Amino acid sequence: MERNLYEEDHGHFRELAAEFNAREVAPHYQQWDEKHMMPGELWSTAGAQGLLGLAVPEEFGGLGLADYRFRAVLDEEFAKANHLAVALAFHLHDDLVLPHLLAYGSDELKEYWLPGMVSGDKITSVAMTEPGAGSDLRGVRTKAVRDGDDWLVSGQKTFIGNGVSGDAALVLARTDGSSGRGAADSFSLFMVEKSEGYSTGRQLDKMGLKASDTAELFFDNVRVPGMNLVGEEGRGLEYAAGQLPQGRLAIAVAASAVARAVYNETVGYTRERSAFGERILDFQNSRFALADIRTEVDATEAYVDKAILAFNEGRLDAVSAAQVKLFASERVKSVTDRCLQLHGGYGYIMEYLVAQAFLASRLLTIFGGTSEIMREVIGRDIASCQEQGER
Repeated sequence: MERNLYEEDHGHFRELAAEFNAREVAPHYQQWDEKHMMPGELWSTAGAQGLLGLAVPEEFGGLGLADYRFRAVLDEEFAKANHLAVALAFHLHDDLVLPHLLAYGSDELKEYWLPGMVSGDKITSVAMTEPGAGSDLRGVRTKAVRDGDDWLVSGQKTFIGNGVSGDAALVLARTDGSSGRGAADSFSLFMVEKSEGYSTGRQLDKMGLKASDTAELFFDNVRVPGMNLVGEEGRGLEYAAGQLPQGRLAIAVAASAVARAVYNETVGYTRERSAFGERILDFQNSRFALADIRTEVDATEAYVDKAILAFNEGRLDAVSAAQVKLFASERVKSVTDRCLQLHGGYGYIMEYLVAQAFLASRLLTIFGGTSEIMREVIGRDIASCQEQGER
């Protein structure tokens, strides 16, 4: 079936994204992967080419491209080029930090942060997860205490992407002064800039996506100016929940893009590789496997495309986002596994797209809320709808 998601402007943007991958990323990506770090210059180059902060209004230095299809194009090109760690790093910056600032930040906060996020001069991360609090954010123990017009932030975060390379983090902290599991209004969001008391712990060695650094963060009475409170005090959990649709849609988009790229690469491999005097593609088992995979990839892509349009129209709610994230992330995990099998021994070699995608895709059923949490969100909605006599 013909895909009709994109228009002419998206095609022009795709050319820009493809050129960026070929010129700025491809020659260096393996080295970054080995070092577990991308250089800051990559961010400034991406910013200069208009690839960061796409939704930022022109008054703050952006292009005002709120149409999420442009972000989807960027992810597709990263997946096609096998630059998945760059996609992750940019996703944290653009799909998790930025939406909170755009939706809830004061004009003063936007004027300070957004131009640098667009240019790549300010690299950001999301610091919500803690050693004892992952999906259950009410278990967060990091605290922020008023000190005059400022706040003093203390605590620990873990699994923080861009944690080493980042200049600042969007931090969820307790502001009600209590301990134990928090209430709905116990937490607030802050933009915390690297300064005295803000330290990076050990860099974590991940299974895949190694070029995107991940680390622990420690805050010891870090002084945060009052203007860096995002929105209102006590509404941190509400704000985080309000931005879940974009964060989870982004994961679904990445999953669909990776599945398509791996399928295309696998078809090419089975056409070229021979065994017992025949192409791998000529064996019935290979054709049957690829038939199933292509059908799943097409179905996933159609579902994600529908979700993108719903998001653009303001109709993608938290439950719908959980559904598309659950479906797409589980499908790409299965697709990459079967495609790797079709590669045989070569599929286990890291220079092949399928090997890196296999490791990268394993993150997607965990990141942004595990599949089990997605099922719980959806299941609760089903129970609620049944109690109200709805489908």
